[in-house]
Amino acid sequence: MFSKPDQPAPAASRPASPNTGKSVFGSDLRITGDVTSTGTVEIHGVIDGTLSARGLIIGPEGEVKGTVSAETVEVKGRFEGRASTEHLTLRASANVQADVTYSAVSIESGAQIEGRFTKAKQG
Repeated sequence: MFSKPDQPAPAASRPASPNTGKSVFGSDLRITGDVTSTGTVEIHGVIDGTLSARGLIIGPEGEVKGTVSAETVEVKGRFEGRASTEHLTLRASANVQADVTYSAVSIESGAQIEGRFTKAKQG
């Protein structure tokens, strides 16, 4: 009368591509260490370490210190360290002290930047 089914219930369906996800780190969050994602990561808190993702957005109150590797990087807050990216966008509120390797860059008037910006060699 009350028996378990022979087959487990089907697992929840997942998006077709793991790259469609977006992870948001709130302003009350501080992480020291490595962060890895196959999607986009949006930072409103503080990350101190290595971050690898398909996309990175550093919010106006966000701060990243360390090494970043992402296809796209958009900075509205503070970034300090090293970055390797295809597309770099620095908004007017950005404060960047970094060595960056990029393929394309966009810098809004008002962004504060210091460091070495190197265009990746096409090969």
